[in-house]
Amino acid sequence: MRKPIQVLVFPYRKGKDQEYEFCIFFRKKMNIWQGIAGGGEDDETPLETAIREVHEETGISETAKFFQLSAISSTPVVNITGQFTWGPEVYVVTEYSFGVDATGQDIILSDEHKEYKWVSYKEAMELLNWDSNRTALWELNTRLEKNDMS
Repeated sequence: MRKPIQVLVFPYRKGKDQEYEFCIFFRKKMNIWQGIAGGGEDDETPLETAIREVHEETGISETAKFFQLSAISSTPVVNITGQFTWGPEVYVVTEYSFGVDATGQDIILSDEHKEYKWVSYKEAMELLNWDSNRTALWELNTRLEKNDMS
């Protein structure tokens, strides 16, 4: 059963020039670029949700290294499910953000997305639609530059 939590995940890797690249995804229904996003099921923790969603939408291994970011945002429930799915008292859903090291991983795109691409931090920031995505990516990029994945 779907529960009122959301995750946002950005796969990353070092490119040929040793600069970090980030994978972003073009969502079919919304015609926007974003990270991997999805909702929790049953008794999943945010990390378990992130691992499952990334594997379902990209084929990235469930054993890849995931890192929870500090960035947390709120999304109107109607933007996620189109209605007050969890009753009239649930107005917003908390979105937890993660990075996942996708070095050496092949992306196998799910039907939710039209395409994906590996881009620089700057290009990703220009293409991403949601402020929450840009905030999470800023944190991930900054932590990677500082080698602070703790």
